[in-house]
Amino acid sequence: MTIDNRIEVVLIDDDPHLRQALSQTLDLAGLKILPLAEAKGVARQLSRDWPGVVVSDIRMPGIDGLELLSELHAQDPELPVLLITGHGDVPLAVQAMRAGAYDFLEKPFPSDHLLDSVRRALALRRLVLDNRSLRLALSDRHELSARLVGQSPSMLRLREQIGALAATRADVLILGETGAGKEVVARALHDLSGRRNGPFVAINAGALAESVVESELFGHEPGAFTGAQKRRIGKFEFANGGTLFLDEIESMSLDVQVKLLRLLQERVVERLGGNQQIPLDIRVIAATKEDLRQAADQGRFRADLYYRLNVAPLRIPPLRERGEDALMLFQHFADEASARHGLPPHELQPAQRALLLRHSWPGNVRELQNAAERFALGLELALDNSAPDGNPGAPVELVSGGLSEQVENFEKTLIAAELARPHSSVRSLAEALGIPRKTLHDKLRKHGLNFGDSQGHADESD
Repeated sequence: MTIDNRIEVVLIDDDPHLRQALSQTLDLAGLKILPLAEAKGVARQLSRDWPGVVVSDIRMPGIDGLELLSELHAQDPELPVLLITGHGDVPLAVQAMRAGAYDFLEKPFPSDHLLDSVRRALALRRLVLDNRSLRLALSDRHELSARLVGQSPSMLRLREQIGALAATRADVLILGETGAGKEVVARALHDLSGRRNGPFVAINAGALAESVVESELFGHEPGAFTGAQKRRIGKFEFANGGTLFLDEIESMSLDVQVKLLRLLQERVVERLGGNQQIPLDIRVIAATKEDLRQAADQGRFRADLYYRLNVAPLRIPPLRERGEDALMLFQHFADEASARHGLPPHELQPAQRALLLRHSWPGNVRELQNAAERFALGLELALDNSAPDGNPGAPVELVSGGLSEQVENFEKTLIAAELARPHSSVRSLAEALGIPRKTLHDKLRKHGLNFGDSQGHADESD
């Protein structure tokens, strides 16, 4: 149990008469209070971002005020704690202040003295939390920029959306092509949330055999099925208190989807072969490379689960839509690889930069990272310029050498890439490249390229 953030003052005193009198004083001043007779368990019920203050008697049975102060400051040294006592003396006051007490009040004291101290402590607490929130926001922004590299409008918008969603309890659906970085986004959502100290459990539903997927996700009791000799804790239960990332959710069977929908709605899990409903405090982040709405229309995905997941969707833009982000990412991964292998970093040449910008990156960030690793190792790179729909295009080669050689290779690459696109005639191809037809014919011969072969023996006469 956690004390509500609307509570401004937790008041602890074992004397019921004094507790009632102090409660009335604080209540009449418009403060929301929680009066308690003992200090046991209070520290565990206060979160680190609780916005209130604690007022406690010192001499109490069980845990006294000084012990409570020690417990509270062990988890948040900046929490204001006001101590009161009827047995006050100078040594005790000095001990309390040295232990970090915000103020020390000796009974009897005027009510306005208590109110003034509480209000000052609340103002300090608000300032501390505001500064803490600002530092966290700046840190989170820097961390997000380091994880999700890029300055294109789509990436700026994605980072903004992640920052806004991370602090909420909402489940999230991540949409993105293969290799776009769905798990990176999921981990960022977890690490920037209040669940950052809990487990992050990632599971690829597409990699699980149909026979074990329910056991993996929900767990099982002994004897639940042949071979189930002992209890198994499922991934959902294992992620309790944290985040479960479920990738390739579109590959789950309709039967498993029913159980997932129930779990999301009720936040309980029941192991296979068991009767106990286990409450869960988890955030579920699902990811898919498919259009789930279309899959639902085709009967391959439950429509009710789609609508339950689609409350907070995040779309990761493919790399081909991110412009010069590809250059920034490539250099980032290449520098990381150089440092990892103990090699001097390589700098991209102008022709190589142009080739990277021209590439369609069908494998997205994963493909780019592999290419950057090869570049850092000084190996010749050949980029598969397959289109996202799987149609092969011309391979793009990053070569070293003099300026003339690089320019020649770049020109050949551009023409070959355009040849891979459908064109009805040489005129159409020349117009796409922005050169006269005669110049195009000369360059095709020069580079050993043939329009008819690449276009299925189309008419070259025009």
